[in-house]
Amino acid sequence: MEQTLLELLQQYGYIGIFFFLVLGIAGLPLPDEIMMTFLGYLTSTGQLNLYLAFLSSFLGSACGISISYYLGVRLGYPFLKKYGGKIFITRRRLRITQLLFRKYGNWLLFAGYFIPGVRHVTAYLAGISKISLARFSLFAYTGAFFWCATFIGLGHVLGANWEMVFGVMHKYGARLLWIVLPVVVIWLGWYLWNQNNNNSYHTKQ
Repeated sequence: MEQTLLELLQQYGYIGIFFFLVLGIAGLPLPDEIMMTFLGYLTSTGQLNLYLAFLSSFLGSACGISISYYLGVRLGYPFLKKYGGKIFITRRRLRITQLLFRKYGNWLLFAGYFIPGVRHVTAYLAGISKISLARFSLFAYTGAFFWCATFIGLGHVLGANWEMVFGVMHKYGARLLWIVLPVVVIWLGWYLWNQNNNNSYHTKQ
């Protein structure tokens, strides 16, 4: 897996990251979290720029979920029911996400990123439910920001040990993310602030 991702990045660079996330969010069964954590690792070694890796991931995620939303708005539930299986949205996934959507509403657009199988369906249901574009954008794009920041941040912090996060997640479940998420976001904010201060200091000198 690591070798495959590295070859993809060497061949297509940041554009490859963008399209990988577009397709992954739209419904294809791609290892999104593994990809982003690996990106974070590569930023820690200097092989990728942290800002560009995050930006391409965020834009890819935002674009992918927007496509799903507009398909939901334009084509409705019959399209998803008839053709969902062809984009790996099974009826079971659809049923589970519908139940969660009824329970948590717009917040599922944010939290759904962290639930494999659910994030691929939430935007379709938001479009079918005719949620306004403004409301959709607020929850979906904020979720994309934190999702990308979490996994790229984890990869950056863990460095060469980036693969261990998936072993821990498999053992303790996705609930662990709700502990890790604020820690990673706070660390990432501190890191970016520190970097900007260092750059300003060197510029003044």
